[in-house]
Amino acid sequence: MSKAQTQRTRASGRVTLAEVAARAGVGTMTASRAISQPEMVSPALRARVGQAVAELGYVPNRAARALASARSKVIVVLVPSLSNAVFTDVLAGIQDALEPDGYQILIGNTRYSDAEEEKLLNTYLQSSPDGILLSGLTHSRQVTELLASSKLPIVSMMDLAGAPDGQPAASSTTTAGMSVGFSQLQAGYTMTRYLLDKGYKRIGFMGAQRDERTLKRLEGYRRALQEAGSYDPRLETMVADPSTIALGAELLGRMLSSTPDCDAIFCCNDDLAQGAIFQCQRRGIAVPRQLAICGFNDLPVSAWMNPSVTTIATPRYRVGFEAAQLLRAVIRGETPAATRIDLGFTLMARESA
Repeated sequence: MSKAQTQRTRASGRVTLAEVAARAGVGTMTASRAISQPEMVSPALRARVGQAVAELGYVPNRAARALASARSKVIVVLVPSLSNAVFTDVLAGIQDALEPDGYQILIGNTRYSDAEEEKLLNTYLQSSPDGILLSGLTHSRQVTELLASSKLPIVSMMDLAGAPDGQPAASSTTTAGMSVGFSQLQAGYTMTRYLLDKGYKRIGFMGAQRDERTLKRLEGYRRALQEAGSYDPRLETMVADPSTIALGAELLGRMLSSTPDCDAIFCCNDDLAQGAIFQCQRRGIAVPRQLAICGFNDLPVSAWMNPSVTTIATPRYRVGFEAAQLLRAVIRGETPAATRIDLGFTLMARESA
C-alpha cells in the first residue's frame, strides 16, 4: 500500500477503492467498473475484484459515485404508517420494482403529520435522491414548496391526480403530475350504492384518522346517499384517532347510541369493521340480519371473519410496483405511456352485508 493510500485510509477510517484495485491487481477504473457495472467486465476479473472487496471490507462511497454519475440510486418513499398492512403492501411492491436496478429506498413514516412530512423531506433531500414516491395528493404548502424546489420526478400513490375528488383544504395544496392508484371517492360511492341496492335505508359511516383518503371515501358515501334522498349527517361518526379494531368496537357503541335505527354501517377501514362485528357479537346483534357492516381495503383477516367482511379490495402491491416503475422510467429519461394510472378497486361482497 502506498503512503498516500495509507494516509487516506487513516484520515477517513474507510478502505479506499485504490486499495481494492491494488489487492486485485487492476487499475482503479477497472475496479470501479467491476463493482458498479459488473456486466462490463469478465467473470474472472469480477471474481478477483469481489474477493478483494471481501478481504478488505470495502464499502462503496455512494456520495462519490453519485457525483461521478449524477445518480444517487436512492429513492425517497414517504408513507403515513409502517404498522398498517395497507402501506407495508405498497412498500413490498416498490421494493420488488426497484431492487433489480440496485436502488436503495429511504423510507419515511410521516405518521399522518404535515410537520413530520416536512422534516423528513428536509432530511432526505440532503441525500440527493433520484426521485420521490409520496402517499396521497394533498400536502402542506411548505412540503409542496420543498417538492417544487427539488426539481425531482415525483409520483403520488393511492389516489389519482386530476380526478374529480373534491378540493384540497385551504391550508394545503395538491401535487400535480404523475399518480398511480384509484378513485377513493368512487370507491366510497360504490360501497354505499351497494348497500342502498341491498335495501338498507339508514346507512352510517364510521371513520378514523381524518386523512385525505378517508375524507374522499366519506364524500363518496355522501354523494350516493344524497342522490338517493336519504343522507342524514347524524349517521356519521368521525374521529381523528388512528384506526384500530378496538376503536371500531367503541365507535359502534357511539353510533348505536346516537342513531339506534341505523341498519348498515360503512367503515372507512377493515379494522374498524372487524371491531364493529366483534362488538355486535358481544351485544347479541346479528350481522347482517339486524345490522350490516362493511369495511375498506380487504385486509387478509377480513375474508376469515365470521361473518366474513364485505369490503373494497384495493390493489396496494400493484400501486407500489407500478408507481416505482413509472418513476424509474422517468428517471431514465423515458416518456411513459401514461402518467395517471388508474388500477381500480373491487367490491368484495361477503357475509357481513
